[in-house]
Amino acid sequence: MLAAALAGAVPARAADPLRVGSKRFTESYILGELLTQAAGPPGTAQHQPGLGNTAIVFEALKAGSIDLYPDYTGTLAAEILKLPPGAGLDAIQRALAPMGLGAAIPLGFENTYALAVSDARAGELRRLSDLAAQPQFRLGLSHEFLGRADGWPGLASRYGLPQRPVGLDHGVAYEALAAGQVDAIDIYSTDAKIRKYKLRVLEDDRHYFPRYDAMVVYRLDVPQRFPQAWQALQRLAGRVNADDMIAMNAAAEIEGQSFDAIARAFLAGTAGQETAPDGAKPRGRLAAALFGPDTARLARRHVGLVAGAVGAATLVGVPLGMLAARRRRTGQAVLGVVSVLQTVPSLALLAMLIPLLGRIGVWPAMVALFLYALLPIVRNTATGLEQVPQGMRDAARALGLRGGQVMRYVELPLALPVLLAGVKTAAIISVGTATIAAFVGAGGFGERIATGLALNDTALLLAGAIPAAVLALVVQVVFEALEWALRRRREAR
Repeated sequence: MLAAALAGAVPARAADPLRVGSKRFTESYILGELLTQAAGPPGTAQHQPGLGNTAIVFEALKAGSIDLYPDYTGTLAAEILKLPPGAGLDAIQRALAPMGLGAAIPLGFENTYALAVSDARAGELRRLSDLAAQPQFRLGLSHEFLGRADGWPGLASRYGLPQRPVGLDHGVAYEALAAGQVDAIDIYSTDAKIRKYKLRVLEDDRHYFPRYDAMVVYRLDVPQRFPQAWQALQRLAGRVNADDMIAMNAAAEIEGQSFDAIARAFLAGTAGQETAPDGAKPRGRLAAALFGPDTARLARRHVGLVAGAVGAATLVGVPLGMLAARRRRTGQAVLGVVSVLQTVPSLALLAMLIPLLGRIGVWPAMVALFLYALLPIVRNTATGLEQVPQGMRDAARALGLRGGQVMRYVELPLALPVLLAGVKTAAIISVGTATIAAFVGAGGFGERIATGLALNDTALLLAGAIPAAVLALVVQVVFEALEWALRRRREAR
């Protein structure tokens, strides 16, 4: 069962397509899909969407987990390569080359950072320097912007801004601003919602932000490994202007079109003609998402991740629980270690595992779920064995059974209900925790949740959350049926 689960969770590599990554925001999703489709016929390239923030996607590229992804010159220079201000494309390429990476195919538009406020709240604000006199302004900034080298710390220092911003996911920032929950947000200059919400973009009068020209960052061996796909991608150079990008972002965020449909329409020259047929029907959109063509694929991956991780945790956790029950001091140390692992935040654990394993995708997610599943299995195994009456052990030894035989024929069967309850708890927890696997490209129902957050799309969020909740209930029912069967079998004896 474990081998089958692992086989279902790990993708086959026989076809070896060009692997295109993208970050977790609307424009990156669209550009990733655009590069995937432009590379050639279906199957030529494979899109691994929403892998996370800049650092995670770049590490994935360095490790060879993906072959290329769209990024911006300012991000490469300031955030990743730490180049001095004003560094151009030549400097970026020289810095990337020792890593086996390059930057090429300028797509034709710039998408810079900026701060924006609503017209109703802006008053006399026109420039970023005007914010220094508004300490009461509540800033809601994306988590990545708060920590970037070209983000909030440097911006606050350059302009002497006194505000203390709060972290806010970019997908919900515009709605938070419209609702008056914050007074200013960070935006991308090609965001479609700037016009929709009639925002005033503050002028960068001290020229803090560098240029952010859209490029393709790639592994240097890609042109040799995929010559036809690389030649096809070259045709995108200079083809996407800022208005095109704004329109494509609007098609996703306002009209509710899918990323692959948007990319397909742009490449076919029919952008703006395709509309979302059920965009005004939230229930219809939810039903379409719940029973979409990718549901079976996402379910297989989600179940594979959970079964593989919980199966491995059972193989390791039961012996550790036996050790904890037999040797009290060692047991306390074992339980202490697995308890500490349980307290590490899931995203933080994934972030630590990516550089340790040198890859993104299934394996970091599988290892994280495995570590989280250990505690209930180890603890319940130890507890179940400790609850076995001493008289039963003594009787078994009086009949001539040795230590290992007592454990196998007496203690483990008697402890099985408690042990099984621990495995059930681990499995149910893992079903929910596995949704974060999508943030490192491991798939599962978390893909819909991540995309829904990026688009602030309630239907997509529910289309990911509901199947995950149903799967948790199914796991609960299966384990309760197994416990009932074991109980009947014991009573029959």
